[in-house]
Amino acid sequence: MVTVRVPATSANLGSGFDTCGIALSLYNTAAMEEWDGVDISASDGTSVPATEQNLIFRSARAVYEQCGKKLCGMRIVQTNAIPMARGLGSSSACIAAGVLGANALLGKPLSEQDVLNLAVQLEGHPDNAAPALLGGFVVSACRDGHVFAVKKEIAEELCFGVFIPDFPLLTKKARAVLPGKVEHADAVFNVQRAALLAAAFCEKRYDLLETAMQDKLHQPYRMSLIEGADEVFEAARASGAAAVCISGAGPTILTAVKSENADAFFSAAQHRLTESRAMRRFELRRLSADQQGAVVL
Repeated sequence: MVTVRVPATSANLGSGFDTCGIALSLYNTAAMEEWDGVDISASDGTSVPATEQNLIFRSARAVYEQCGKKLCGMRIVQTNAIPMARGLGSSSACIAAGVLGANALLGKPLSEQDVLNLAVQLEGHPDNAAPALLGGFVVSACRDGHVFAVKKEIAEELCFGVFIPDFPLLTKKARAVLPGKVEHADAVFNVQRAALLAAAFCEKRYDLLETAMQDKLHQPYRMSLIEGADEVFEAARASGAAAVCISGAGPTILTAVKSENADAFFSAAQHRLTESRAMRRFELRRLSADQQGAVVL
């Protein structure tokens, strides 16, 4: 049996739509072994698919198929600290666990690049899958089935606050509200800020994040799907966040916070949560960057 630990991820980071993401210190684990049949459960009582449609199982089977091996069955025990359908990469965590775990069970026939390529292929885009596997801040792009990814570790001077609501938002629904075409000026706006975002993380210029995380491609269309989002954005900024954005497709709201101001920020933001009726459905958690990514324990 092998056990895989995978971090939560926050994709897009505002301007970096479908290309930028970070790994966060919130983890799912999956213990896996070959089995006579399919036996899938969750140790923490979370409701998970217990059939071959389970995403970890499907991802593991894809590894066996790519390696020309037959998978008769598998026993999987999951723990799920990453909330599902909240914009924190729960699907990518399952895919990363399945691919990495199956590769370990087979004696690691796939290289790290092969693992990344397959995980992104299964996910459909790299912004969550790449940081889930690599950790840190990751910029990635795909060409002809190959994933090009660059990782940068995030300094301890930056931490993150996530406002997690008690309601889900399916990625399919969040993508459905996006327009088929955008104005040229809006595309230029995002190209400028996405480039600045990558430079800001690489040079540790966290003072630039407020501008770098601005977006006109997806956030304006998704805000209406997240009840209380406008109030959370306003409260985060008023409490001293360095930057604020929708995490992935939502509905979680991500804030970047300078560690030296973190205690004051979380105290002020928590007070605003309890005082505002619109924000009472959100839970605020303090996280740090995960620098390691998914690992076989």
